[in-house]
This record gives sequence, C-alpha cells and structure tokens, in this order.
Amino acid sequence: MNYITRFFLVITVLVTFNSCFEDSDDNLIAASEINDFVWKGMNLVYLYKSEIPDLANDRFSSLEEYTNYLNSFSTPESLFESLIFDRQNVDKFSVIIPNYVEFLQQQQGISLNNGADFLFYLEPGSQTNVFGVVRLVFDGSPADQAGLQRGQVFNAVDGIGLTVDNLNNLLNQNSYTLNLADYNDNGTPEVADDTIESNSQSVSLTKINFTRNPVVTTEVINLNGTNVGYLHYTGFNNNFETQLNQAFATFAGANVQHLVVDLRYNPGGVINTAARLGSMITGQFNGQVFSKLFYNEDLQSNNTDFNFTNTISGGATINSLNLSKVYVITSSRSASASELLINSLRPYIEVVQVGDVTSGKTQASITIFDSPDLSIDDVNPSHTYAMQPLVAISVNKDEVEVPPTGIVPDISIREVPNNLGVLGDVNEPLLAAVLSNIEGLGRSFPLFFETLKPVNYKTEDSKFNDKLLINQEDFSLKLQK
Repeated sequence: MNYITRFFLVITVLVTFNSCFEDSDDNLIAASEINDFVWKGMNLVYLYKSEIPDLANDRFSSLEEYTNYLNSFSTPESLFESLIFDRQNVDKFSVIIPNYVEFLQQQQGISLNNGADFLFYLEPGSQTNVFGVVRLVFDGSPADQAGLQRGQVFNAVDGIGLTVDNLNNLLNQNSYTLNLADYNDNGTPEVADDTIESNSQSVSLTKINFTRNPVVTTEVINLNGTNVGYLHYTGFNNNFETQLNQAFATFAGANVQHLVVDLRYNPGGVINTAARLGSMITGQFNGQVFSKLFYNEDLQSNNTDFNFTNTISGGATINSLNLSKVYVITSSRSASASELLINSLRPYIEVVQVGDVTSGKTQASITIFDSPDLSIDDVNPSHTYAMQPLVAISVNKDEVEVPPTGIVPDISIREVPNNLGVLGDVNEPLLAAVLSNIEGLGRSFPLFFETLKPVNYKTEDSKFNDKLLINQEDFSLKLQK
C-alpha cells in the first residue's frame, strides 16, 4: 500500500483535512497550498470522482510525484478544470471561487448590483447586434429609484450599440447608462420584419451592495369569486424563509383555493428551503420524504433524505395551504431547486407546469473551504479560495431524477420581449395562461418567438447561479463523525 493510499484511508475514517504527507514534508503546502486544497477537496467530495483517473486514491505513489503534479498547474483554476468530468455535457456547474468573502455575501442575497435583471436577444436578421429587455426590477433598488421598468427595451449602453462581443463588458461596469429603444413588430406576427429603433430616452444605473429579497411579488387574485394566490420567487435563499412564510400567511388568510408559484427567473438555491416551500404548498405530508441525495462511492454515509416539515429555519411554524394541486410557471432559466420542487411534489400532488422547458439540472453542490471539516470554521487564512463542486444526485421519493434535457411544461408558452406584461397582473401572458386553465376555458397558447434567438449574458457572479445547494450542517458535520 503506497503512502497516499494510506493517507486517504485515514482521511476517510478521521475526516481531517490537514496537509497530505504532513509527517513527511511540512513544506508541501507552502509549495502549492491552494492546488493542494483543490486536489484533496475534489478527491474527497466530487460526484464524478470515479470518472477522473487523476482523482483516484492510488493515483500517486510518492510525495515527489504528488508535488510535481501539483506544481505542473500554473493556477488553481487550471487544476480544477482538469478534474471536471465532461464539462460540455455532464458537469456544466462545478465552479472554483477565488474570493469566498464576496461569494458568501451573494449567497445571503447581498451583491454589488443595481437591482435590475435583463433578457437579451439577437436583433431580427442580425448575427451580431443585440438588444436587451428589462425583465425584473427589485423594489427599492437603484434601478427602481431611477424609474426603470419591466418591459423597457434598450439597444446601447453608454451610446455604444450592443453586440455579442461587447455585451458582457458593457453591462459588468459598476455604472452605465442604458440607451432605450422601441420594439416595432410592424403589425405582423412574424419576427423577420421586426425592428429595434433607438429613441432619445436613457436611464443611468449604478451598482451598490443591494440585498435582493427573492419573494418579489405576492398577490391574491379574485377569479370569478375564487381566490388565486400568486407568488413570484427568484431564489431558494434560506435567509428569506420568514418572508416566504409570510407570503403564505397572506394566502392562508385569503383562503386561496389555487396557487401559482412563478419560478421563471429562479436558478435554484438551498434544498432545505425547497423542502420548506413544498411544505407550505402542502402540509398534509409532514415527515414524509420530499427528496433524496446520493453521493459518490466514498461518501455513501452522507446519503440524505429531506422530509416535508412544519417549521422553517429558526423554528417558526410553517403556514401551509394543504393543496392537492399547484401551478408552477417556468422558463429555460428555471433550474436546480426550482426543478427539484416540481419533481419532488409530483409523487404527492398534481403539478401543472406552464411556460418553457426547464434547465435540466439534477445534481447538487456544496461550498467547501480549506479547513479541517471543509466548512468556513477554522478556514486557512492565507488565501480566499473555495470550491463549489457537484457532490450528489438529487431525486424524488421514487428516486426519479430531473431529466438532463429539462422538465417539459404541460402548457407551453414563452415570454415575448415586446409584451412581457406586469408580474402578478391577470393580463401578463404566462399568468393569463394559468388563469385560463383554472377557469377551464381550454384555450391554447402558442410557443412564442421560436425564431428570436436569446443571447447569454454572464455577470461576474452568474457562474454561481443555477445551483442546488446543500447546507453545510447537512454535510460537514457528518464528515466529522
């Protein structure tokens, strides 16, 4: 048995995260401290460890071979990427985090932003020119105070026309001015003859440390004498469970008979919060299995069931609606915990999905730090690197995964950039489709704008989105046993 194999037998039993070979060479960490953390962390927790030969427990036969391996990578990022399994098709989500201080603020809902979210498309007939549409403005944000509104169109920033090449740079500035435009459909349903025409209006925006409350809109709609609850929810953030529970108190107080949960811009978040939202929607399944997680072959003792519950984090009683049917609005941007909610509720109640096909992410992540138990406690103070690798597969109680191609809606309809509507308004197209179904009108809705091509926009922190997150207490404390 070689030295490294013996080391990993010890780490599996004792689950310490001290320096490999520390009794042989105390200078190893000094030579490649961050790379050492990257390799050891991925070796221990990575979901696809068995697919990566360099992560095998017996990969190295000597300290010198291991040291040379670490030193062959010029950056922690290059080592991390070399350990990812099929980045294009399978693991699109694992990330390395250079500055976990900023990352942790973002996880709490705090980040440098102006409180506006956008959709981007190629202009009809162009492969390079881009226009943007304001999809969401958070209350009290700089964008809100500047008068920016959902549905406004812009085609330039600081007077520079938007293209696929300059989009990210222009929008990742801390301050910029949106040059507004008008969307002209020329009176036809086809998009080929549509044009984006600049106008003289502009809105200046500045980013600040702004906290986004993911409970964006709560409405009670009277539909021919029947109360319908509408919730627009943008992230499964456990720091805002009280606000989420208060929304359900509103619904319960209004005796809503139908509920619409709008997850069209929700990229995911914490599994426990998803289980609690599922418990708010229902209430009659307390203690039963909501979802399950399965880890890699070395961490099977960490396999976990997440159950329906009657309390939120902090212990407050959940306001449950005891529904047997729920409507969920989705888009291609609905991912991870949003998909888990749909997948985990379906064995128990009827879930009517309205909108577009979801992202297709069934794997869960955890943030690991360079510390004895991988948590933020006793973290190595000499660097700020952390990692968020995929560590588990999420399934529902029947062990059914979210398809990698996404969950297909029951009623297919996409947003159109020249008619986004007001979120929570009965005339907003996607909500209107839901209300039509509730009324039993049987109207069909087209899958709009199949020929209008979306353009991806990557903010500095967007690579940390689309996550199904595991709370540290559900993972690291088990490792210490």
